[in-house]
Amino acid sequence: MNHSTPDMPLRPTSIAVAPNGGHRGQRDHLAIPISAAELAACAAACLDAGASMIHVHVRDRDGRHLLDAGAYAEATRAIRAEVGDRLVVQITSESLGIYSPAEQRAVVKATRPEAVSLALRELAPDASEERAFAELLDWARAEGCAPQIILYSVEDAARLADLARRGVAPDDLPVLYVLGRYTPGQRSAPADLLPFLSPDAPRFSQWSVCAFGAREAACVATAAALGGHARVGFENNLYLPDGSLARSNADLVAAAADLIRRLGLTIATADDLRNGG
Repeated sequence: MNHSTPDMPLRPTSIAVAPNGGHRGQRDHLAIPISAAELAACAAACLDAGASMIHVHVRDRDGRHLLDAGAYAEATRAIRAEVGDRLVVQITSESLGIYSPAEQRAVVKATRPEAVSLALRELAPDASEERAFAELLDWARAEGCAPQIILYSVEDAARLADLARRGVAPDDLPVLYVLGRYTPGQRSAPADLLPFLSPDAPRFSQWSVCAFGAREAACVATAAALGGHARVGFENNLYLPDGSLARSNADLVAAAADLIRRLGLTIATADDLRNGG
């Protein structure tokens, strides 16, 4: 938690933006970025609003979810041309029911990203995939690629802790708690975070929260107050804290940054995030 004294500064809180995801398109909101150029423009606006990371999904020519090293390279080049190294660029390995664990691993290795999100229940769904998952994490550490493990439930968290105890996974992996993914209507609330932080739940030194639905900002502000980091964006939510439709991903980042600052916390930079701050 963010305990502090007059002599102990608060740890900065990082805000990642997830601007598109694998499902929504511009039929859902005209400001959802799809092309590399649109992702780059979104990245620049979200950097100015307070983001330290962009979570990137790419699409095929028909706008469908895609895992492809060439498409990731194109998007990353465009983003870097706009923001340099002032944002961490994190790709997704999400399968969306299309890609196998082997295909997901292959794309990550071919892309060699700065950072990648890895859903535990996709990449290590059972014991048969544990060795390959461990090898991927070893590869990431050697390559300087920062993994973030996606956890949809306390059961996922317990499984990751068990993998760490057995030496399959490192015990210092950053994690993302996903709130509301499997609730009716995909609506989350701040209380959904409590099971992840209960006394008998596994503890992870660096954790973030993303939340489905219009209470996204309240969820990530609660997480920040308890020592976590935030991920916001059109992937999971289109609405501002007052219930109005956001004009852009940058609006959601700015709203989260405002709430975090109102808690007396500071906003992390990309370098803070890279240095584990």
